[in-house]
Amino acid sequence: MRRRDFIKVIAGSASIWPFAARAQQATTPLIGFLSSRSPNESEALVAAFRQGLAEAGYAEGQNVHLAFRWAEGRYDRLPGLAAELVKSQVAVIVSVGGSISALAAKSATRTIPIVAVASDPVKNGLVASFNRPGGNVTVVSPASTLLSTKRLGLLRELVPTAASIGVMLNPKSPDSATQLEDFEEAARAVVQQIHVVNASSEQEIDAAFVSLSQQGIGGLALSSDPFFDTRRDQIIALAAHYAVPAIYAQHVYTAAGGLISYAPSFSEAYRQAGVYAGRVLKGEKPADLPVVQATKFELVINLKTAKALGLKVPVSMQLLADEVIE
Repeated sequence: MRRRDFIKVIAGSASIWPFAARAQQATTPLIGFLSSRSPNESEALVAAFRQGLAEAGYAEGQNVHLAFRWAEGRYDRLPGLAAELVKSQVAVIVSVGGSISALAAKSATRTIPIVAVASDPVKNGLVASFNRPGGNVTVVSPASTLLSTKRLGLLRELVPTAASIGVMLNPKSPDSATQLEDFEEAARAVVQQIHVVNASSEQEIDAAFVSLSQQGIGGLALSSDPFFDTRRDQIIALAAHYAVPAIYAQHVYTAAGGLISYAPSFSEAYRQAGVYAGRVLKGEKPADLPVVQATKFELVINLKTAKALGLKVPVSMQLLADEVIE
């Protein structure tokens, strides 16, 4: 081949390649990942989501792309972030971090399939029923808001002399009213007086702990809320500073120094969301994918924190624990 012809061939290949690359990229589905939480405290959960995708046959950067949107505890940002994903023409939206994220996604689109990780999906209007969700949304439900009686019972066992136990809620959460009802019912079931404090900002969290300390509250049950997850280190530090025994709705709190947690496996919920997202990409409709409900629950106890608080954890409770942190 003459040098001039060779140069023409190379030049022609160079001009064709970008178009071929763009064509291949255009056929690669894009998953929108909408979270009310923060990326720095969600790394393990995102890894579980990617694992679920892999089980369904999808690997990021190979045959699927991911577009992440994080509200970082600022719920007012969710509608705008959901709109961004819709505008990006994602093939499916995975919403995590509670029903507030899922509701924002559902309000943004009635056509793009949505896989949500959220509790109380029927009560919150996300799906028509557990077996036949209908519409464009299906849900993986960790049922984290339905364990109040168990949590209060465990905390009462740790601090049996506590006259009153605090309950911290985020009034800006759409689940707060239901959570309050659950805690009030749980308090009646275990015959325990509770004192409710509300917090929806860092300053209000600080003020809530000051109030609990001044009133001599014997313990704290933290409600399950994505905003609290984004302020996890602050809450754990305040509980230690004011010597407040606290029970949490996710085991990551206990791993980070919290006293005790009783919760569904959120890693399993995110993994299942990845599996469902993969099935949707393969053509299944959310309307036909039944709501997946949590079946695995984890009791984690941090004995080091208990010792710092001057608490003795009953041996019977330690034997029931899935993990005991020495």
